[in-house]
Amino acid sequence: MGDNKNFLLAIALSMIVLVGWQFLVGIPNVKDQKARQQKTAQQSQNVTPGAGQNAPATGPQAPTMGPQTPQAKTGAPSPSAPAKAAEGTMSREQALKASPRVTIKTPTLNGSIALTGARIDDLHLIGYHETVKKSSPAITLLSPSGGPKAYYIEHGWTAQPGADIKLPAADTVWSTEGGAALTPSTPVTVSWNNGQGLTFRRTFSIDDGYMFKVRQEVENAGDKDVVLFPYALISRHGKPETKSFYILHEGLIGYLGESGLEEISYDDIKDDVSKSIQATGGWVGITDKYWASAIIPDQASPYKARFSENATVPADIFQADYLLGAVTIPAGGKADVSSHAFAGAKKVSFVDGYQEKLKIQNFELLIDWGWFHFITKPLFFALEYFYKLLGNFGVAILVVTVIIKLIFFPLANKSYVSMSKMKKLQPEINKLKERYKDDKVKQQQAQMELFKKEKVNPMSGCLPMVIQIPVFFALYKVLFVTIEMRHAPFFGWIQDLAAPDPTNLFNLFGLIPWDPPQMLTLGIWPLIMGITMFVQMKLNPAPADAMQQKIFTWMPIVFTFMLASFPAGLVIYWAWNNVLSTLQQGTIMKRQGVKIELWDNLVGMFNSKKTAKGKD
Repeated sequence: MGDNKNFLLAIALSMIVLVGWQFLVGIPNVKDQKARQQKTAQQSQNVTPGAGQNAPATGPQAPTMGPQTPQAKTGAPSPSAPAKAAEGTMSREQALKASPRVTIKTPTLNGSIALTGARIDDLHLIGYHETVKKSSPAITLLSPSGGPKAYYIEHGWTAQPGADIKLPAADTVWSTEGGAALTPSTPVTVSWNNGQGLTFRRTFSIDDGYMFKVRQEVENAGDKDVVLFPYALISRHGKPETKSFYILHEGLIGYLGESGLEEISYDDIKDDVSKSIQATGGWVGITDKYWASAIIPDQASPYKARFSENATVPADIFQADYLLGAVTIPAGGKADVSSHAFAGAKKVSFVDGYQEKLKIQNFELLIDWGWFHFITKPLFFALEYFYKLLGNFGVAILVVTVIIKLIFFPLANKSYVSMSKMKKLQPEINKLKERYKDDKVKQQQAQMELFKKEKVNPMSGCLPMVIQIPVFFALYKVLFVTIEMRHAPFFGWIQDLAAPDPTNLFNLFGLIPWDPPQMLTLGIWPLIMGITMFVQMKLNPAPADAMQQKIFTWMPIVFTFMLASFPAGLVIYWAWNNVLSTLQQGTIMKRQGVKIELWDNLVGMFNSKKTAKGKD
């Protein structure tokens, strides 16, 4: 009985954690109203947009790089409302037409750079669609200010206190210096002269993936040195729809040198005015489940990173930015700084490749591998390997499941031997319970003596399940967060392993024209999983207690409904794992001479029908 109890406990705990992670996080944070009012008042004092500009003239101070380094008047511009048009008053198409543009065209991206502000603010991801259907629209990642869901990357300069320098702003119209389109083989340079002897140039280049290189240059034709501070920012207007899962981070993110990984949700940043961190190396950005944008300074240059939010406008504006140290542009000379910006799908090969090629500190953490990183990522690589070999991620899951079973085979084998002995001893255990039914202490003592005599460990059945829980979580994480699994088909009706089984028993799998509520969702694969779980549990020693017997009877049904909303790939894994476990356990029980009642009943039913048919 102890083995059954531990088996039940292990599964129940794992599912409680999974379900808790999914649903408890959907409860909104309770915000302190007084703190919120203080934040709004503080932002009202700080936010004073200039005419025709998208950014106020206030921001964090530049980091002090040395005793002689002057401080900047502003940091990266603080998030604020667009001045030319209120957020969302124009359509996306109208907002795009409001500025002259330079076309972006690569094998993975198309879009444009706005010459007004020289922003990267128009990107579509080629090859990724909104639904499984290839005819559905491509994913839109970045959008221009003034239109709905504005989301853009901006680079610029800010000046030191007291400097009367005209700098390019959000409404500055830049000119192109050759190059009508940005492609992997043709960089584009834009320029602007401030009329005070300074010429600003910004050169954009891009690779075949999702990485931009931005080179900012200032040429000084005057007779005095000029000190400026370069910055980069990512601004997102309005909180996007998020999945609200605890195991998945969506929001502001960055790896900031020695400070490590920072993950700040949209709700959390609204509780604080901003968060600034001094760092050297790393990156900052904004991430969704499958897509992200990140700005990456020179990895050897100190900078101040900041995460902030502005709630004084109709749509909250979220911003991740960094401010570099002072750059001196000598009289009659020039100076430049280079950085990178990522905008695209969080494809593992691309993200890891950029980390290695550009030496970006822990850029791999742009993908949320989770607590079991040391299991999750190797598991992904195993799945990817067999996918490339077999051409189907679902088949890859089946193969990896077999490999996992082989790894745990010695431990599981020992466990199943112990469980077989337990089942063989079940009549003796029942006799002890009947003999000492009024004395639980003597009953337990007698059972322990029996286990010791027969060399049975009642806890051994629980151990394989406990050890495999991290593997289960890791596979769940891989299916949930990696874009490679998105819209990956299996066979038949499963066209997206990262989504739940689309079939439903309650409308007879589509025969009845009715869309049942979510609580009445039960697909074919969850049913298969439930049946395999029922069969496997029938091989275990039966509990003597009537209540425990009822729990074990209902548990496969409960789990079937619980897993109905899980990714189909995970349900397929569990069902296939149950089949392999049943075969392994059944074989061992036969070798131990244990009677398998379920098998005998099925054989008996078959023989009875055969005999009846023969008589007819």
